[in-house]
This record gives sequence, structure tokens and C-alpha cells, in this order.
Amino acid sequence: MNPDWNKLEEGSTLQLDFQKLKKVAEGRPVLPVVVQAVSGEVLTLAYADQEALRLSLAERKAVFFSTSRQEIWRKGATSGDELILIEVRVNCEQNSLLYIVEKKGKGVCHTRDSSGNTRSTCYYRKIEDSGLSFVK
Repeated sequence: MNPDWNKLEEGSTLQLDFQKLKKVAEGRPVLPVVVQAVSGEVLTLAYADQEALRLSLAERKAVFFSTSRQEIWRKGATSGDELILIEVRVNCEQNSLLYIVEKKGKGVCHTRDSSGNTRSTCYYRKIEDSGLSFVK
């Protein structure tokens, strides 16, 4: 793994990427997708293009468009940590989606905790006055 990514993903220094939306999908038309477990826990924010949404609805599993790899991404295809699609909601302005899912597997995030386990959510740190800290 790139050492800079490790600092970003595992570090306690706040490095918010306010330029992300300028770079996302390199001009490909996508929508942000908030992914929420049936328990109410927010798991991640991903992106979907029209094909990913179509596949999600057809397969009843979360399918996204990977903005880093520029390709369709079937969550769990390599990790086994699938997200079974329960419901898809659209916001009032029709510019974002909410996938309500049931987790099949241990985690959601591509990063791992100090024990080497996949994290259950991508939101594993919180902002404090002193910087970032890990959520217990």
C-alpha cells in the first residue's frame, strides 16, 4: 500500500478532500450513494452510475461505480462482504441515493482494524479539537 494512503486511511491527522467532487469519476455521470444498514448505521458513501443502479436493482445487491478504478464494483465480489439491497431511496432533489442494506459478512470498509479485521463501517474516526480519533 502507498505510504501516503496509509497515513490518510489510518492516521490521526485531518486531511479532508474538499476537491473530491471535482475529481470524482473523471466526468462520468454518477450520483453519491449513502449506504445504511437496516440497523440505521451509516456504512459508507459510494457512487453509482446508471448501470450500477440498474444492476443493484436487478441483482438485489449493492453495486457501485468505483471512482478510483473507473469500473463497476460489486461490493463483496472479492471480500465476500456483500450488501443485500433491501430498498433504494432517492432524495428530494434527485441528486443522491440511499441504499438500505443487510450486511452479509463481517465488514464494509476496505481498511482493517489493528487486529486485521475488515472494519464494519468506513466511518471509524471522529473529528475532535485535537484532530482525528478512532471510534471505539
